Amino acid sequence: MHAPDGFINAPVSAAAGLVAVGAVAVSLRGARRELDERTAPLAGLVAAFIFAVQMLNFPVAAGTSGHLLGGALAAILVGPYTGVLCVSVVLLMQAVLFADGGLTALGVNITDMAIVTTVVAYALFRTLVTVLPRTRRSVTVASFIAALVSVPASALVFTLLYAIGGTADVSLGKVVTAMVGVHVLIGIGEAVITALTVGAVIAVRPDLVHGARGLRQRLKLRVNGELVDAPETGPEPVPVTARGQRRFWITGLAASLVLAGFVSFYASADPDGLEKVATDHGIDEKAREHAIADSPLADYGVEDVDDARLSGGLAGVIGVGVTVVAGTGVFWVVRRRRTGEEADVTSPSGTSV
Repeated sequence: MHAPDGFINAPVSAAAGLVAVGAVAVSLRGARRELDERTAPLAGLVAAFIFAVQMLNFPVAAGTSGHLLGGALAAILVGPYTGVLCVSVVLLMQAVLFADGGLTALGVNITDMAIVTTVVAYALFRTLVTVLPRTRRSVTVASFIAALVSVPASALVFTLLYAIGGTADVSLGKVVTAMVGVHVLIGIGEAVITALTVGAVIAVRPDLVHGARGLRQRLKLRVNGELVDAPETGPEPVPVTARGQRRFWITGLAASLVLAGFVSFYASADPDGLEKVATDHGIDEKAREHAIADSPLADYGVEDVDDARLSGGLAGVIGVGVTVVAGTGVFWVVRRRRTGEEADVTSPSGTSV
């Protein structure tokens, strides 16, 4: 759902940019409370994984494809504030390196794809895990539903922005129907990917899933032939070792590289939901060419590499590498700021205690 330059007029694009800047600033502050020694390294990996999976367009209808937006996945794994930052890093890398999403539309895309999806998904997710049984399976089910709803919600917000600042004279009723209809289908794919990923991480490292904190399976005892909950004995400590964290991080990075560098070649070539609706309903009448359309990595290919498989694979690997470095750098700085603030609170005079 990457909007190019020209879909939304300059005033609305600027306003969306201000909203995006404000949300990122709030998220930088909020992420300090979410990131710790376990989740800080994971956040950069989550951004790289979202970049990789966004390259895997899947068919959803005749001539239309969809891809992961990632807001729900990021929020559930690393927290809503950090999730906004994860998706924002991905969108920034895509816009400035791969000419995917307009530069003047970056604020629109961050507002629509990072802020809306994360806020809607996490709010619904927290509501669901509150009313569902407190189990890991409930986290997976809640993540499926939250991801499913977040995608058409994002489509509705884009339509609202277009209603205010659209540059083409089109029927908004038809646009709303088309956008929501196709993005409900895309939301199903988003939900499956999100639930599978969350479930996989919970299976091996439940302590790393932000949305699963405080949830654990109760031990069952058989008493007089019936299963009953064992008495609470306090939270079970999860051993954290540098080797275990390193192994998990390397495995996740390797999976991202394989997805972006190899599996992406088999992704659907059909236009995604927004592109299809824009073409069918004339929204793209005043779309402008990307400012860096001639960059060496534009359209997820490497310039002067003629083999399509190799070109796309190299671009994907480069994208994952740049995203994980940029994301890890951002979250390392945020984590350092939290550590510094905690030290200041512990020792107001600045001396060690």
